[in-house]
Amino acid sequence: MSRIGKKPINIPNGVKVTLENNKIIVEGPKGKLERELHPNISVEVTDNEILVKRHDDSKTSRSFHGLYRSLINNMVEGVSKGFEKRLEIVGVGYRAALKGKSLDLSLGFSHPVVIDPPEGIEFVVENPQKIVVKGIDKQLVGQVAANIRKIRKPEPYKGKGIRYEGEYILRKAGKSAK
Repeated sequence: MSRIGKKPINIPNGVKVTLENNKIIVEGPKGKLERELHPNISVEVTDNEILVKRHDDSKTSRSFHGLYRSLINNMVEGVSKGFEKRLEIVGVGYRAALKGKSLDLSLGFSHPVVIDPPEGIEFVVENPQKIVVKGIDKQLVGQVAANIRKIRKPEPYKGKGIRYEGEYILRKAGKSAK
């Protein structure tokens, strides 16, 4: 039995979980998320718990058991608390600003880079060197943060670029004179 899959998911107050055919819908104070379930996975919703079960012990069923339990747990956590990823900008003249809902980045290119948030994502600029990506869908928050980081990855010689908060960049020694 999957160690993760067999754990029940607690439903916090204010969160409503419904099942329709082969789809689970989670509604909470921050929004609504829905996901299709794999045919080998079934979900039971009691008054304050969700149990994820598998139909058989095939390899695919076992692999999806823990996966779907984690996905549903992230949905419940997202609509109740939300998720965020923090990014830091390092470099002289590199900065971020909000223009309406869009993120305006100056990263040493000849032009500013403007990023429009997808639906369900919100940008917060705490100061010109710190960006926070917020949303209820954990996968979407992580993907948007990764796309922002990809614009100017931290380089190993001076460490300039966009990095996750707390990320350690392995620095290389530059050329040395003889």
